[in-house]
Amino acid sequence: MARRSAGILLYRLAGDAAQVLLVPPGGPFWARKDAGVWSLPKGEYDDTEDPLTCALREFEEETGTALDPGEPVELGTITQRGGKVVSAWAVEGDLDADSIHSNTFTMEWPPRSGRSAEFPEVDRAGWFSLEEAREKLNVAQVEFVDRIAERLGLEEPT
Repeated sequence: MARRSAGILLYRLAGDAAQVLLVPPGGPFWARKDAGVWSLPKGEYDDTEDPLTCALREFEEETGTALDPGEPVELGTITQRGGKVVSAWAVEGDLDADSIHSNTFTMEWPPRSGRSAEFPEVDRAGWFSLEEAREKLNVAQVEFVDRIAERLGLEEPT
């Protein structure tokens, strides 16, 4: 069975334009990577959890901000290159991207050193125009940006 994740695509409107909040993975493997590695805040869930409940929990764990989802816009699912199935919801809101703080994880670092180091799951966040988001995002997740743009009537998907 494929691994499943659920996430929130937080967006804010400014006139007829929108911005979305994205996060890159934390940890040393991703420190120097940019284009194509950012994601919506998301996390894995299993059969015992509702995907939207997971998405809201993971958003809070990765940004330090609990959301009032209001009426989330379901964006459906996509399948990433590695086979992971990601479900997403769009929620309108705002937060200070520079003040996020996420949960941490521990891993052996440097590799084969026998030492452990702790890293944030997400080390930063940023607001991006829909065009910028398409460049930053994991290629499969670009579909979520296209879907929210279409549903909000902001622009034609590319």
